[in-house]
Amino acid sequence: MTTIATTPTTTRTAGSSVVASIGVGLAATAAAGAATMIVAAAGEAAGISLDVSGAPIPVSGFGVLTAVFSVVGLVLAAVLSRTARHPRRAFVRTTVILTALSLVPDVIVDAAPATKALLMLTHLVAAAIVIPAVARRLSA
Repeated sequence: MTTIATTPTTTRTAGSSVVASIGVGLAATAAAGAATMIVAAAGEAAGISLDVSGAPIPVSGFGVLTAVFSVVGLVLAAVLSRTARHPRRAFVRTTVILTALSLVPDVIVDAAPATKALLMLTHLVAAAIVIPAVARRLSA
Protein backbone atom coordinates (compact mmCIF):
# COMPACT_ATOMS: atom_id res chain seq x y z
CA MET A 1 0.00 0.00 0.00
CA THR A 2 1.35 3.40 -0.98
CA THR A 3 0.69 6.48 1.11
CA ILE A 4 0.70 9.92 -0.40
CA ALA A 5 1.63 12.72 1.93
CA THR A 6 -0.22 15.94 1.36
CA THR A 7 0.45 19.34 2.75
CA PRO A 8 -2.62 21.22 3.87
CA THR A 9 -3.09 24.50 2.10
CA THR A 10 -5.07 27.48 3.14
CA THR A 11 -6.60 29.85 0.71
CA ARG A 12 -7.91 33.22 1.49
CA THR A 13 -11.07 34.08 -0.33
CA ALA A 14 -12.28 37.58 -1.04
CA GLY A 15 -15.19 36.97 1.31
CA SER A 16 -12.98 36.02 4.23
CA SER A 17 -10.79 39.04 3.56
CA VAL A 18 -13.79 41.34 3.65
CA VAL A 19 -15.01 39.78 6.90
CA ALA A 20 -11.54 40.15 8.44
CA SER A 21 -11.36 43.76 7.28
CA ILE A 22 -14.74 44.53 8.79
CA GLY A 23 -13.66 42.94 12.05
CA VAL A 24 -10.46 44.98 12.16
CA GLY A 25 -12.40 48.12 11.22
CA LEU A 26 -14.98 47.58 13.95
CA ALA A 27 -12.25 46.93 16.51
CA ALA A 28 -10.52 50.14 15.45
CA THR A 29 -13.86 51.95 15.64
CA ALA A 30 -14.40 50.75 19.20
CA ALA A 31 -10.84 51.70 20.18
CA ALA A 32 -11.20 55.14 18.60
CA GLY A 33 -14.53 55.72 20.33
CA ALA A 34 -13.04 54.82 23.69
CA ALA A 35 -9.95 56.94 23.01
CA THR A 36 -11.96 60.04 22.11
CA MET A 37 -14.05 59.66 25.25
CA ILE A 38 -10.86 59.36 27.32
CA VAL A 39 -9.41 62.47 25.67
CA ALA A 40 -12.65 64.39 26.26
CA ALA A 41 -12.89 63.24 29.88
CA ALA A 42 -9.23 64.12 30.48
CA GLY A 43 -9.77 67.54 28.96
CA GLU A 44 -12.82 68.12 31.09
CA ALA A 45 -10.93 66.95 34.20
CA ALA A 46 -8.19 69.42 33.30
CA GLY A 47 -10.76 72.21 33.29
CA ILE A 48 -11.52 72.46 29.57
CA SER A 49 -15.18 73.14 28.96
CA LEU A 50 -17.10 70.78 26.69
CA ASP A 51 -19.68 73.48 25.98
CA VAL A 52 -20.35 74.34 22.35
CA SER A 53 -22.74 77.20 21.64
CA GLY A 54 -23.69 77.16 25.30
CA ALA A 55 -24.66 73.47 25.37
CA PRO A 56 -22.43 70.81 26.91
CA ILE A 57 -21.31 67.84 24.83
CA PRO A 58 -21.56 64.69 26.95
CA VAL A 59 -18.37 62.62 27.05
CA SER A 60 -20.34 59.68 25.62
CA GLY A 61 -21.23 61.87 22.64
CA PHE A 62 -17.60 61.80 21.56
CA GLY A 63 -17.66 58.02 21.40
CA VAL A 64 -20.98 57.87 19.59
CA LEU A 65 -20.00 60.37 16.90
CA THR A 66 -16.61 58.71 16.51
CA ALA A 67 -18.34 55.37 15.95
CA VAL A 68 -20.82 56.80 13.44
CA PHE A 69 -18.18 58.50 11.32
CA SER A 70 -15.78 55.57 11.60
CA VAL A 71 -18.48 53.28 10.21
CA VAL A 72 -18.90 55.75 7.34
CA GLY A 73 -15.15 55.32 6.80
CA LEU A 74 -15.56 51.54 6.75
CA VAL A 75 -18.25 51.86 4.10
CA LEU A 76 -15.92 54.12 2.12
CA ALA A 77 -13.16 51.51 2.41
CA ALA A 78 -15.51 48.78 1.18
CA VAL A 79 -16.56 50.88 -1.82
CA LEU A 80 -12.98 51.81 -2.68
CA SER A 81 -11.82 48.21 -2.34
CA ARG A 82 -14.21 47.32 -5.15
CA THR A 83 -13.89 50.41 -7.34
CA ALA A 84 -10.45 52.00 -6.95
CA ARG A 85 -7.38 50.85 -8.82
CA HIS A 86 -5.30 51.44 -5.66
CA PRO A 87 -7.77 51.15 -2.76
CA ARG A 88 -5.28 51.80 0.04
CA ARG A 89 -3.90 54.95 -1.54
CA ALA A 90 -7.39 56.23 -2.39
CA PHE A 91 -8.64 55.48 1.13
CA VAL A 92 -5.75 57.19 2.88
CA ARG A 93 -5.88 60.26 0.67
CA THR A 94 -9.64 60.58 0.99
CA THR A 95 -9.74 60.06 4.73
CA VAL A 96 -6.86 62.44 5.40
CA ILE A 97 -8.68 65.12 3.40
CA LEU A 98 -11.94 64.37 5.22
CA THR A 99 -10.14 64.53 8.56
CA ALA A 100 -8.70 67.94 7.65
CA LEU A 101 -12.15 69.11 6.59
CA SER A 102 -13.62 67.82 9.86
CA LEU A 103 -11.47 70.34 11.70
CA VAL A 104 -13.12 73.32 9.99
CA PRO A 105 -16.32 73.28 12.08
CA ASP A 106 -14.20 73.03 15.22
CA VAL A 107 -12.36 76.20 14.26
CA ILE A 108 -15.53 78.23 13.60
CA VAL A 109 -17.80 76.85 16.33
CA ASP A 110 -18.91 79.08 19.21
CA ALA A 111 -16.62 77.70 21.91
CA ALA A 112 -13.59 78.63 23.98
CA PRO A 113 -10.22 78.25 22.25
CA ALA A 114 -9.27 75.35 24.55
CA THR A 115 -12.55 73.61 23.71
CA LYS A 116 -11.88 74.04 20.00
CA ALA A 117 -8.41 72.56 20.43
CA LEU A 118 -9.83 69.61 22.40
CA LEU A 119 -12.44 68.97 19.70
CA MET A 120 -9.76 68.99 17.02
CA LEU A 121 -7.57 66.68 19.09
CA THR A 122 -10.38 64.12 19.33
CA HIS A 123 -10.75 64.14 15.54
CA LEU A 124 -7.04 63.55 15.10
CA VAL A 125 -6.95 60.80 17.73
CA ALA A 126 -9.81 58.94 16.04
CA ALA A 127 -8.21 59.31 12.61
CA ALA A 128 -4.84 58.14 13.91
CA ILE A 129 -6.46 54.94 15.14
CA VAL A 130 -8.95 54.11 12.40
CA ILE A 131 -7.20 55.18 9.18
CA PRO A 132 -4.04 53.05 9.56
CA ALA A 133 -5.96 50.02 10.86
CA VAL A 134 -8.33 50.02 7.90
CA ALA A 135 -5.71 51.03 5.33
CA ARG A 136 -3.50 48.06 6.24
CA ARG A 137 -6.32 45.72 5.24
CA LEU A 138 -6.77 47.26 1.78
CA SER A 139 -4.75 46.17 -1.22
CA ALA A 140 -2.08 48.59 -2.30
